[in-house]
Amino acid sequence: MTPLTSGTASALSGRLRAPGDKSVSHRALILGALAVGRTRVSGLLEGEDVLRTAAAMGALGAGIERNGEGRWTIDGIGLGGLTEPQDVLDLGNSGTGARLLMGLVASHPITTFLTGDASLRRRPMARVAAPLERIGARIIARDGVRMPLAVIGASSPLPIAYRLPVASAQVKSAVLLAGLNAPGETSVIEPQPTRDHSERMLRHFGAAVSITEEPDGARRITLKGQPELKAADLAVPGDPSSAAFPAVAALLLPGSQVVIEGVGVNPLRTGLYDTLAAMGAEIHFGNARVAAGEPVADLTLRAGALSGVEVPAERAPRMIDEYPILAVAAAFARGRTVMHGLGELRVKESDRLGAIAQGLAACGVSVEVAGDTLAVDGEGGPPPGGATIATKLDHRIAMAFLVLGMAARRPVRIDDGDTIATSFPGFVAAMNGLGAAIAPAQP
Repeated sequence: MTPLTSGTASALSGRLRAPGDKSVSHRALILGALAVGRTRVSGLLEGEDVLRTAAAMGALGAGIERNGEGRWTIDGIGLGGLTEPQDVLDLGNSGTGARLLMGLVASHPITTFLTGDASLRRRPMARVAAPLERIGARIIARDGVRMPLAVIGASSPLPIAYRLPVASAQVKSAVLLAGLNAPGETSVIEPQPTRDHSERMLRHFGAAVSITEEPDGARRITLKGQPELKAADLAVPGDPSSAAFPAVAALLLPGSQVVIEGVGVNPLRTGLYDTLAAMGAEIHFGNARVAAGEPVADLTLRAGALSGVEVPAERAPRMIDEYPILAVAAAFARGRTVMHGLGELRVKESDRLGAIAQGLAACGVSVEVAGDTLAVDGEGGPPPGGATIATKLDHRIAMAFLVLGMAARRPVRIDDGDTIATSFPGFVAAMNGLGAAIAPAQP
């Protein structure tokens, strides 16, 4: 464990590039491994979560090689070519990697054992297991369908039409990945749109994916099974969830101006930026372009006053990972910010909803949790700070409270900064390069 202290910083200035998008990086490794030929990937996130997926795909038979910072080659084995791994696949802290891999192996006639760290072993997998068992896989797991678990893949997988009980990009993607090796058409019906990186990347590698609207307004995503996926080079955009931390820091520290280059601005991922704009934030999107089917832009952020807003529940799927840093922004805003529909935060790397509320309260912020709603009362200026935050193995809690410490009246300490490498390797150096004051905590 590496405790860190974030002290009050001067104005932030400069440019940085956000690390590669975590969601896109996982999918690039998985689909590149299923494609025929060699795929070259640039900008791949080299955090621990993605490296665990890379190791897992290697164990399943793909050729995975690092060629330099963020540059990787993947020699695919073709759809249906997975080999049974000789050892347990350890996904560390990665819920995305675990759930996507469960879907991938479910339609292959192999047995795969998966586990993770203490945090991942507490996270529920039943919502993924249910549709995979309908496809024909068997899932053997601990009580509550938690890791460690075994996936006994179907020898004759069945295409299914599955309506998600709760909007979840991970469950949707797991079903689509399983449907790749099933005959016919596999469909997922989602009540609310969730991030569509899987659909975009499946098309990038040559799969046929269609999207239609149901009579009740839900979206039906249909995949034609058993396509021939072909190798296709791609550049991974910067992760908007990781960019959120320097972005909010720049908005909170008076006099700051920061440019974050190459950020993915997929409209199903930009809920935070829409919310910040509604709060009065000055955010400019420039140099718009498209990379591997994903929209990308450079973000320029200037500090300014923020006001509290109401954040509707239907926006949650577009910003589910950004609520910790939005709550920090709300602590500096004038007035009350109310965030609805946060039940999913209870089953993230930690109970994020509880961790956010506890951390803010410890820093002198008025906060209230009622069911799946979080309300934060800001006073239009820096909160007291001065607390030590238990990060609970959660990288986003760690980064959010380091940002709070940059602009609070007193420094904020976190008990463990090691977990930040999960999604943002080099976070401390990047922030200090802009003018932050993050350092190892004194004993």
